[in-house]
Amino acid sequence: MASSFLLRRRVSSLGVVSRSLHGNMEHRWLHLESRIEALVILFGATRKFSSGTGTTKFDFTDLTFRKKVYVSGRKKMYFPIFVSREIENGGKHLCSVVYGSLPPETRTRQATMFNDASSDFDVLVASDAIGMGLNLNISRIIFSTMKKFDGIEMRDLMVPEIKQIAGRAGRYGSKFPVGKVTCIDAEDLPLLHSSLESPSPTLELAGLFPTFDLMYLYSRVHPTNSLHQILEHFLDNAKLSENYFIADCEEMLKVAAVIDELPLGLHDKYLFCISPVDMNDEISSQGLTQFAQNYANKGIVRLREIFTPGTLQVPKTQTALKELESVHKVLDLYVWLSFRLEDSFPDHELASSQKAICNLLIEEFLERLGWQKPRARRLPSHARMNSLLSKDIRQHL
Repeated sequence: MASSFLLRRRVSSLGVVSRSLHGNMEHRWLHLESRIEALVILFGATRKFSSGTGTTKFDFTDLTFRKKVYVSGRKKMYFPIFVSREIENGGKHLCSVVYGSLPPETRTRQATMFNDASSDFDVLVASDAIGMGLNLNISRIIFSTMKKFDGIEMRDLMVPEIKQIAGRAGRYGSKFPVGKVTCIDAEDLPLLHSSLESPSPTLELAGLFPTFDLMYLYSRVHPTNSLHQILEHFLDNAKLSENYFIADCEEMLKVAAVIDELPLGLHDKYLFCISPVDMNDEISSQGLTQFAQNYANKGIVRLREIFTPGTLQVPKTQTALKELESVHKVLDLYVWLSFRLEDSFPDHELASSQKAICNLLIEEFLERLGWQKPRARRLPSHARMNSLLSKDIRQHL
């Protein structure tokens, strides 16, 4: 199968059509750039790094200033937490933690603490979420494993994935212009070395999402079909040139199956389908369902109808942490909808403040469990406003 990348012709966060794509991209994009309508502009300094020799048994206490421990994707998303605790138990280092389900604001805060040369956080423990979206000053990358759980099975990391993560070590103009990369287990070094020495596969295809205009045209031809049926028909019958493929629309189909039962117009249904909801998260998916139901029935969605007034609390277990992360997703969804349906989702400020409180509580959890140095912090008085999902919603989970 040819290598591919995903190109959103319609930038959903801005609601505008984009004919140019700017990013910190690899040279393997160049082959594709000349054959698609989007203009791919490369920028950013080239990072230099060298591979290390590794060891068969790694001593987590043997870490010097500003090294970074990378924890590859594991089936258990909170694995970085246990590694960071092991490092801090040595008494020499404090760890920042980054993994996929952390709210973006918390991830940024953790990265900021690590980047601050005056802070005590000199080690960053992360999942493969570190590969995208964070600017970091790193002297050394240490792979704990060269395998990743991709949602279906454990597999070896691919060459582009290894290069993307290893390339985080060393940064032009920083204290570490040349980075180093190694593995905990010596048996993983051959894959690391061969990947760094191998050319990245050329990208051949660009992925496209179905736009609302296309869905509207399909609805004119099939006026009795639901959005889910329109999407399915489109995905089964769309014909593209050899340079494109239809991106994975599984999440859109899941949302469409839920909201097709509601008396909403096609545009509103499509808007909910492209919203930032995690349908594999029960609390997140139930939040979207409740938002859509209230919007369809009343035309206005008040946040206080979804959340029970009370006190948000610092989670004490990983289960509670996961729930708080899910609540953050629901609040983020409300904020996203409030930008697009301002009159119908009027509690933008309240949702934003609740998101900020969630971030503070998650950080407090990271501190209280002992793998981060405690800092005195007093939550603002409005932290006592609304708590987790109401009983009416929770009974459906």
